[in-house]
Amino acid sequence: MGLKQTVGRQLAPRIQELAPGLTGGFVREALNRAIDGIGPLAPAAVAADKQLREQRGDVERAIHEVIENNVRIAGAQGFATNVGGLVTMAVTIPANVTGLAIIQCRMVAGIAHLRGHDLADPRVRNAVLAVLLGEDQVDEMVRKRRLPSTPMALATAPVHDPTLDGSISAVVATDIIARVAGKRLATTLGRRVPVIGGVVGMSADGFATWRIGRYADRELLARRA
Repeated sequence: MGLKQTVGRQLAPRIQELAPGLTGGFVREALNRAIDGIGPLAPAAVAADKQLREQRGDVERAIHEVIENNVRIAGAQGFATNVGGLVTMAVTIPANVTGLAIIQCRMVAGIAHLRGHDLADPRVRNAVLAVLLGEDQVDEMVRKRRLPSTPMALATAPVHDPTLDGSISAVVATDIIARVAGKRLATTLGRRVPVIGGVVGMSADGFATWRIGRYADRELLARRA
């Protein structure tokens, strides 16, 4: 675990005190909004289908475009929520956390849809959230039996295990808060220059989203009919 993420995990309880809504419940809400659409962001499946049409039915090219589009969106919101200083930190962290969760959920859900998975299926929704943890953390959690299996196995499990809904949401919430809080603290204390902080935030959110997109591409294989 990197220094920023370690610091972020130490800050996560404090951030949740400042914004008590940032719990596992906000992750579920972010997933719902990502799938259903919110504001200018079209529903995940609609946006994915648009890319599929633009790529003339080529699923792999459409997935590439879904990843690239959401990486750009993540970078833009990362910049917008990281241009403040320490005074605005308590306000911008919740905004950054929520925005990043929605964007990454939207991207992964779009990839799952293009691979033939039903986004209304609670098993698939849990798989989408599990992907947000990243490959290394998923592997570690499976090894320690904190997660029953990989995201693909969750999506195609014989039955839905409702006990996973809350546990996965809680872990994802803590992970996203830790990453954002750690990034914000390191950026603000290390740079002391707000605009540079915005650039660093944009790069960090964009890169994190790209990595998750690549993991989703490898992990969420085509659903057999």
